[in-house]
Amino acid sequence: MTVQTGSTETAFGQNDIRVSFEFFPPKTEQMEETMWRSIHRLAPLNPSFVSVTYGAGGSTRDRTHSSVTRIQRETGIPAAAHLTCVGHTRDEIEQIARTYWDEGIRSIVALRGDLPEAGGRYIPTPGGYPYAVDLVEGLKKIADFDISVAAYPETHPDAPSAEFEIDYLKHKIDAGASRAVTQFFFDNDAFLRFRDKCAKAGITAPLVPGILPVTNFATLLKFADMCGAGVPDRFRWRFEGLDADPETRRMVAFHEAISQVEGLISEGVTDFHFYTLNRADLTYAICHALGIRGAAALAA
Repeated sequence: MTVQTGSTETAFGQNDIRVSFEFFPPKTEQMEETMWRSIHRLAPLNPSFVSVTYGAGGSTRDRTHSSVTRIQRETGIPAAAHLTCVGHTRDEIEQIARTYWDEGIRSIVALRGDLPEAGGRYIPTPGGYPYAVDLVEGLKKIADFDISVAAYPETHPDAPSAEFEIDYLKHKIDAGASRAVTQFFFDNDAFLRFRDKCAKAGITAPLVPGILPVTNFATLLKFADMCGAGVPDRFRWRFEGLDADPETRRMVAFHEAISQVEGLISEGVTDFHFYTLNRADLTYAICHALGIRGAAALAA
């Protein structure tokens, strides 16, 4: 079997598996050390890109900027900065985007963004881009960014219907987005149905599944409640009683994640975006199991 950095030939007959990784800006010096250890461990796997999130209302603007530029400078991996509508005027967005372009950042993840306070009703920022589709259009007028947008196989909580979700995604792609990265999910059938509906609607851009290895079940439930993602009953049973047993929890998490990814590969999926939560171990193990190996491992 021939294995190349950043790709793999698997038992499923695929030979071009591509991965990308997401991180969030660290708040403390210790968290920053953890993030950078994770980045340097995952970088040799030659990801398609690495993205850095943007806090609600732009609360992590400076930390996002410094992380994105440092990642690209130190690793050479294309780094994508998350950018949101919430809390910024159009002029502020243009200034941020032009600064990124001048510093060699060519990729943006364009999002509506979360509210500074959870549970409130979304109201567009006065003088800003109302929604993600408007942000995509604006960014493409500023510079020829490679833009990723979000997709929700189980429907965004604010979307009036599943049909609206598909139509809105198509508008974002037509506005200039290059790909859609999904919110995390655990029901592969939900993703596959969503993929079929996207194809039927004429969406031809890549639809990249977002994979969340479960590092903390309580945190997972909180995330899932915020974004409308379903949590299988088996998760509750399998992770029960493991709060104080991190080793067993990681083993269960690895099993669930690799099973999900292999199931998607068997359905022709070749690109995966991992929500790392700034931890490398599970994501690295999954990539290794798929045959995605760093240069040092290949030379051994």
